[in-house]
Amino acid sequence: MSYNAEKTLPYRVELYRQIKRKRTLFAYAFVLALPVIVASAVKFGPSGHSGGPTRLGSGTADLIGLATQGAANFTITMFYFATPFLLIAVVSLFNGDTVASEASWSTLRYLLAAPVPRTRLLIQKLKVSLTLSAIAMILLPIASWFIGLIAFGSKPLQTPLGATLANSVAINRLFVITAYVSISLLFTAGLAFYISVTTDVPLGAVGGAIGVVILLNILDAISGLGSIRVWLPVHYSFSWFDALSSSIQWGSMIRGASYSIMTFALFIAFAIIKFGKKDVTS
Repeated sequence: MSYNAEKTLPYRVELYRQIKRKRTLFAYAFVLALPVIVASAVKFGPSGHSGGPTRLGSGTADLIGLATQGAANFTITMFYFATPFLLIAVVSLFNGDTVASEASWSTLRYLLAAPVPRTRLLIQKLKVSLTLSAIAMILLPIASWFIGLIAFGSKPLQTPLGATLANSVAINRLFVITAYVSISLLFTAGLAFYISVTTDVPLGAVGGAIGVVILLNILDAISGLGSIRVWLPVHYSFSWFDALSSSIQWGSMIRGASYSIMTFALFIAFAIIKFGKKDVTS
């Protein structure tokens, strides 16, 4: 049989290989654990009002206060809790560990000796890491909805913006939110993937990406930076709030998605160029 570069490192083989890894299972377990822990804490934890007006499910007109109004509100609140760190960590793990782990195991050079073209290896790795990230993004709202349904019922979505949305509309809005958060995390995915190409230490790639994103979030919170903040890739991380109004406001989400896609493309291009020149010895 003649050699065909397009058939090396098949997607399904790499996907199956990565899904079997313990870090993948642990990452999904953390995503599923968030709604379980929060719902359990509300249902079985202390019911006093010592937490003040911002207590989860207190009824105040914000995401936290409305969290227990029904499955839709609970799911929205889980996105609010997961966006600042949990989803960033999961996406960084899948995309930052993918190439660096092969280097740390000293298997990267054997993959290239298969021979797998370098660009194809990166593309296949990236496709799989993005697939794993997408699965996590889908798991969160599905698990949150069913757990919220069991714990808090199926009341219409009460948004902090004063809108009341039927469950059929709420599901559509959750689809928009899931899609937007997934796209906004492409910046994190691209950054983690690029660092993964430059290092042989998986934790360094994962931790480096998380650290950069946290630093950018801190800078975004400094009002003294003024209009500079709108150019930060993380500035529009919570623009999905605009999907909670009576009619969706697309402006900020379009800008945020555009910035994320552009930075992702740049990081992947840099990664391909860097890896093409890299002396792979491990």
